[in-house]
Amino acid sequence: MLRGFYTAAAGMISQQRRQEMLTNNLANANTPGFKADQGSLRAFPEMLITSMNTETLPVKKRYQLKGINTVGPINTGVYMQEALPKFKQGGLQETGNQTDLALVDGNLPINPETNRPGALFFQVLDANGEARYTRNGNFTINGEGYLTTTDGFYVVDTYGDPIMINGNDFMVTADGRFFEDGEDTGQQIQIAYAENPDQLVKEGNGLFRVEPVAGAQGQAQELPSAFDNPEVTFQVKQKFIERSNVDLEQTMSEMMMAYRTFEANQKIVQAYDRSLEKAVNEIGRIS
Repeated sequence: MLRGFYTAAAGMISQQRRQEMLTNNLANANTPGFKADQGSLRAFPEMLITSMNTETLPVKKRYQLKGINTVGPINTGVYMQEALPKFKQGGLQETGNQTDLALVDGNLPINPETNRPGALFFQVLDANGEARYTRNGNFTINGEGYLTTTDGFYVVDTYGDPIMINGNDFMVTADGRFFEDGEDTGQQIQIAYAENPDQLVKEGNGLFRVEPVAGAQGQAQELPSAFDNPEVTFQVKQKFIERSNVDLEQTMSEMMMAYRTFEANQKIVQAYDRSLEKAVNEIGRIS
């Protein structure tokens, strides 16, 4: 009986976490460059149950074991293994702001290990000077004239240096080069390419980071530049931002399914609770 109780409880927990993930997706539906998470539910490892049978009654000196019969595998519930972002291109929205940039994916090679394409990102520097990656091109110019994110992180060029803007009248070409008064400033925005974006760690505010490899002594790793890969094509569009790739209708539908599944498991738990109460209070009663 308790096994079923735990299975239903595990189902409730997994659906609660799935609901939290979907709620976060819905809350960020209007966040530029946001990539919706998708959950992966997996069953706990199955256990093989066996029973030991004997044809003779046990005696004081020894037991005789005639054989072992397989009862079969049982499942002990599900759990939410992970939530991975979907790096599908979001729609473009024109803003008219000079500092707004959007990445438009072109040809992205298929990763043979995942059978999915890679992903492109703007590269920025966080408060500690470490590389972070984002699709949110809603940039601004700080008081010192540097191009930054709304959180104040510096947007860097292909040399890893913060991009300096001398005024609001500038132009960004499709390959990310900056022009002021018709002259090339010598700065080209860094576009990073992740062959397997599922290995990136998602942080808050639309930022991603690369986990340090073994033996790197905790040093932050950086993604390679998309400009170094001739198979990768893309465009940078000025005065546009990339909208989130959250599908509102699908998200609402999945939230309702998660709620109904949670509710069904809750009723099962309540039924087991009533059965346990009856077992404790009535089965052993002597009339």
